[in-house]
Amino acid sequence: MAKLTSRKEDYSKWYNELVVTADLAENSGVRGCMVIKPYGYAIWEKMQAQLDKMFKETGHQNAYFPLFVPKSLFEAEEKNAEGFAKECAVVTHYRLKSDENNKGKLIVDPNAKLEEELVVRPTSEAIIWNTYKNWIQSYRDLPILINQWANVVRWEMRTRLFLRTAEFLWQEGHTAHATREEAIEETEKMINVYADFAENYMKIPVIKGLKTESERFAGADETYCIEAMMQDGKALQAGTSHFLGQNFAKAFDVKYASKEGKLEYVWASSWGVSTRLMGALIMTHSDDQGLVLPSTLAPIQVVIVPIFFNDEQKAKVDEKALKIFDELKAKGISVKYDDRDTYKPGWKFNEYELKGVPLRIAIGPKDLEKGHVELARRDTLEKNFVNVDEVVGMIPDLLKEIDENLFQKALDYRATHTTKVETWEEFTDALENKGGFVSAHWDGTPETEAKIQEMTKATIRCIPLDNPQEDGKCILTGNSSKQRVLFAKSY
Repeated sequence: MAKLTSRKEDYSKWYNELVVTADLAENSGVRGCMVIKPYGYAIWEKMQAQLDKMFKETGHQNAYFPLFVPKSLFEAEEKNAEGFAKECAVVTHYRLKSDENNKGKLIVDPNAKLEEELVVRPTSEAIIWNTYKNWIQSYRDLPILINQWANVVRWEMRTRLFLRTAEFLWQEGHTAHATREEAIEETEKMINVYADFAENYMKIPVIKGLKTESERFAGADETYCIEAMMQDGKALQAGTSHFLGQNFAKAFDVKYASKEGKLEYVWASSWGVSTRLMGALIMTHSDDQGLVLPSTLAPIQVVIVPIFFNDEQKAKVDEKALKIFDELKAKGISVKYDDRDTYKPGWKFNEYELKGVPLRIAIGPKDLEKGHVELARRDTLEKNFVNVDEVVGMIPDLLKEIDENLFQKALDYRATHTTKVETWEEFTDALENKGGFVSAHWDGTPETEAKIQEMTKATIRCIPLDNPQEDGKCILTGNSSKQRVLFAKSY
């Protein structure tokens, strides 16, 4: 099994190698698009299942809307259309035909030009709000709390598996409300759901905040986000929730009759996370040996590897190992018994380290004689011999301990890579020599924000929601500032 490039040597190469070697995903025959392999998709399914449960617990229902958006609908909300225009794939024809001059080849049929071009959805606000117009007449029809699991296309020029691909999987929530207050409450509720999921299931600490005006979702009045810190000191936006005001309701003329009989425009929110979370999970916890997964999202929480040299030994080991397997399964633990005789135990150990299985039990003839098994933790790579009759009882607490350790390790890393600065010199020094989040004063203007990005490649990741008011001076202009913001280089 090939050894991974170390993170210190080349973090980007390490990441790409790990995604492919651990059988998570690979590049496809379509430029910029990926194939998510079964093991990678199993992790995504666990994410999806938990998020779906959380959405439904907060009153949302799933629906599905078309992949194609008529160009006129896409153009209806001007800011949204302009914001995504450069990333749009557009369908112009609906049929191919044989090329008479080149047998076996197909060409676009010039007689099959669409009357109206179709945009392949980069996001679904336009088609959904055009639909909501038919669903909403009175206050009795509100709120509408809809989520869809879907794919979207954003024609990215520079792609990286999971982090940025031309086509990706995601969920997008789209809600309609009678009042501004309800829509803002929904927007804030969902960013809290995302933070809960990131911290309690992905074991990734996140900072909740607001995006600056220039970083907002196109068509939003306000964008809430969660920002995470990766092991190379770069930030990653892990989820966003948008207060859309009445922008889409006005663009699509979506009104409702209030209790007083007045016609009012509807208020809206939208929110989403994508397969980019897979990248966040990999880069937050993994090491030079491969993936490190929390038990909450690991497709296999425990693997049992038998050691035997003949059929007689295998029969004895099987008896004890399968008893452990059945008892773990009865506790609701995802367990695999790998008794393949086509690979040696050492090869299997490396494979399950690479794939991030939280716990590994090894059991052979000598272990049976001594009444113990070898128990190995993926997070710390510690190995211990434990009593064979006690191992099952230990595992639930040990999985919980592993998850807590992963979260704390990530939290400690973020703490040591968050720097408060007062001057431009301190700011650039922290960015170049330490990385991570840099907490600094900014004068609030998009011009200064753009200039800082141009000079350092760092962006304002967010204005933290728990930000205290604090008088200071902008690190670049020296103009007055009332609060700090978090800068970082990012994915």
